[in-house]
Amino acid sequence: MNDNLPEKLLKPYNPKETEGRIYKKWEESGFFSPDVCVKKGIAKSDAEQFSVVLPPPNVTGTLHMGHAAMLAIEDTLARFHRMKGERTLWLPGTDHAAIATQSKVESIIYKTEDKTRHDFPREEFLKRVEQFASESHDTIVGQLKRMGASVDWSREAYTLDEKRNLAVRTAFKRMYDAGLIYRGYRVVNWDPKGQTTVSDEEVVYQEEKGNLYTFRYSPDFPISIATTRPETKVGDTAVAVHPDDARYKDFVGKTFNINFVGVPLTIRVVGDSAIDQSFGTGAVGITPAHSMTDFEIARHHDLPLVPVINEYGRMNIADPELNGKKTKEARAIIIERLRAAGLLEKEESIAQNIPRADRTNGVIEQLPKLQWFVAVNKPFTMGPSKIPGISEGKQTTLKEILQAAVENGAVKIFPDRFEKVYSHWVLNLRDWCISRQILFGHRVPVWYRHRRLDADLTQKNAEEVYVGLEAPSGEGWEQDSDTLDTWFSSGLWTFSTLGWPDTDAVDLKTYHPTSVLETGYDILFFWVVRMILMSGFLLGDVPFKTVYLHGLVRDAKGQKMSKSLNNSIDPVDMAEKYGADAARLSLLVGNAPGNDLKLSEDKIRGYKHFANKLWNIARFVLSAGGNGEKPDKLSEADQQIISEFKEIIPEVTKDIEGFRLHLASEKLYHYAWHRFADVIIEESKPILNGNDTSLRASRVFALESVFADMLRLLHPFIPFVTEEIWSVMPSRVKHRDMLMVEKWPIK
Repeated sequence: MNDNLPEKLLKPYNPKETEGRIYKKWEESGFFSPDVCVKKGIAKSDAEQFSVVLPPPNVTGTLHMGHAAMLAIEDTLARFHRMKGERTLWLPGTDHAAIATQSKVESIIYKTEDKTRHDFPREEFLKRVEQFASESHDTIVGQLKRMGASVDWSREAYTLDEKRNLAVRTAFKRMYDAGLIYRGYRVVNWDPKGQTTVSDEEVVYQEEKGNLYTFRYSPDFPISIATTRPETKVGDTAVAVHPDDARYKDFVGKTFNINFVGVPLTIRVVGDSAIDQSFGTGAVGITPAHSMTDFEIARHHDLPLVPVINEYGRMNIADPELNGKKTKEARAIIIERLRAAGLLEKEESIAQNIPRADRTNGVIEQLPKLQWFVAVNKPFTMGPSKIPGISEGKQTTLKEILQAAVENGAVKIFPDRFEKVYSHWVLNLRDWCISRQILFGHRVPVWYRHRRLDADLTQKNAEEVYVGLEAPSGEGWEQDSDTLDTWFSSGLWTFSTLGWPDTDAVDLKTYHPTSVLETGYDILFFWVVRMILMSGFLLGDVPFKTVYLHGLVRDAKGQKMSKSLNNSIDPVDMAEKYGADAARLSLLVGNAPGNDLKLSEDKIRGYKHFANKLWNIARFVLSAGGNGEKPDKLSEADQQIISEFKEIIPEVTKDIEGFRLHLASEKLYHYAWHRFADVIIEESKPILNGNDTSLRASRVFALESVFADMLRLLHPFIPFVTEEIWSVMPSRVKHRDMLMVEKWPIK
């Protein structure tokens, strides 16, 4: 055996000492940038491009295991394509996450100073939020590096920086000019705790016990209705029934002036085909001001809106006993009145889903508000288009663009079972409320002022509205105080980060549409849909060719990780204890696309043993020595060893290209440990210790050759330990000194 074994291999592998040094070496090389790779001959200038944007982590704190899974998958893909010689761009950034970040800061201020945002001038409060966001950003960047992310830091972006702000203002202006952004008075999801609107996708439902009440409005009202929220019925303006329901046919079109437990109501009976006549009584009390569904029915039948709940979740009604009460308190009063009047026909316990704001946990109220919306069903004339089925000059809608992009194959969702989920959701998509009543974020680029008109010799007030990239000239203009939904700015992420709205930007022309978007299936509707919508309208193209959806990372019992359950695993803690390679591999092996992954610290510890195993394999292979030349004759056994491994190369390549990273990583793991270490190395010991020099030379070449290719294949999955071993591999097996830009092996 060779006495000239590299000194570092004489010591056990220490990831804590190694990984930081290796990452610094990568970063200083500049090879994370495709421009540097082209300049230094790693990739040809006309090579195929591979691009992916990092789903920007929210600047609300630190990364969790879901982020770590995302990083492991995307870094594996980026390193693989870089080694294939492609112009590979993995573009990083962070998301200002407006509501989430502001809520976090508000919570801190309240706990430490007993103050709210209303105790500060706007600019002072924003400075507080921006400082928190900046500190969180620095933490996140450190964590990304700790996990080995080979992102191009020279192109780092932030959803709230100046370039992205220009993109947001430009997008808003163009969509407004096309009639696709409008200001309207509609029912929205309102968070009384956060004092802002929230999107449908930011509402979570918690199952709670409740009651279903069946009653009549008054003794002389002929129809019974059922509801879980009797307090909203003081805002009813109609009862809807199916037009074919024989039970109620004689009442359709009639109006009843009634006294509902002391509250005067005017109720019209309308026939509407949306009503399920087999459900409950087949009659639905319509509360247009406090139900999105009822609001739409009211529009069809020209029904008035009567708001009875305010922004703080309290009753706003003339009845002195009800006015100012919390909704639950009002509910109890109304039930008691119904019972006393003999109008309560049935009361039954049920399980009901209570809507809550995802970030504040406030109970959502549906309230009518003057807000800004994106119209998803409004026709417009399509500009230049590369989307199959959506041609230039055609009348189309944003919803049709969303449907065509996936149905016609321009965007492939992986696994493909999520395409049906996507299509169903898009089919039922409502106009998107994009304005938020918070301070942090992109301010709505709209200005207002009032002027006096006297054209008819009668003075009256009128509001001027200006929408533009910059503030209008002249006095008296005041910008809209609302900010835009976070998903509006992040919906531009794939192309705003590449230079848009400059359509001549080199990066935009080179890397868009991006090759793949990798993200969790839980934000398919939050983010993926918004990006396809924005890119489709503004660029006439899709934002990416493939969507790779990973599942949730759960604990060993399959429960969702959370602080309240004390079952969370911190990825950086795991990297410090066992190495980033071990943490990454634990998130790749067995992690099939679209499926949730069970993870335990024991699993991560197990892959630390694999890194040690690989280190020991390197020690054995390199201790065998050799002159570096292929022998004149290889033994049949060694030819078989080399041939056997070469069969694995195209399998692993196809698995990675097909996003089957779980299969590729598992194949390599089992070959390295159970085939190469347990069988081939054990069989090699007597040969290397024997006296047959030709057999020995043949076996040394076979071991060295296979091990070198094994390191190449393993590098995208476990980059740190493989790079460290590569640094001491003999030059005869290398094309390049750094493994991250080594050539991907071919059969």
